[in-house]
Amino acid sequence: MRVLGVDPGSRFMGYGVVEEKRGRLVHVGHGVIKVDESAPLAARLKDLHAALAEALKRYQPDAVAVEGLFTFRNARSALVLGHARGVALLAAAQAGLEVHEYAPARVKKSVGAGGADGKDAVARMVRTFLSLEASQIQRADASDALAVALCHLNQGRASVSAATTGKKRKGSAGLLADRLTPSYRKPEAR
Repeated sequence: MRVLGVDPGSRFMGYGVVEEKRGRLVHVGHGVIKVDESAPLAARLKDLHAALAEALKRYQPDAVAVEGLFTFRNARSALVLGHARGVALLAAAQAGLEVHEYAPARVKKSVGAGGADGKDAVARMVRTFLSLEASQIQRADASDALAVALCHLNQGRASVSAATTGKKRKGSAGLLADRLTPSYRKPEAR
């Protein structure tokens, strides 16, 4: 399963591609789409769409995961971010891909970062999961997008785990337990 995660923004849009191969998480690629911030919004959205469509063509994901909106004090900022999210949703739909949306708090929890933790904690956990060096991810937009992709893969794995074991795992600790090596798992009752 290959997932392209998107951290939407109207000036910087991060994307990250993660694949699950034989129970392992593999970093496939990531990037940040940067547009001219002095350009009109419509032109920025057009450029974001073209660049994201190109990334979708290049990486051929099975699904797209997009980070949802969070509470804004500034209504204009929320509206502009909503436009950028719309571009991501449109590009994925045009590529014929399933789109999944996750709240920012859920994304943080899925990689083991707490609600009060900042972008540095998310980036650190993403690097740990994907065995990346700090120098390999230059902007938080990319690490946030990788976290969104990881969140989607964690959701799918938790659903499969719950269906096969008949037990529902609780909270982010349960989701993370699915990612750990078998030596860290609880012994199963015989």
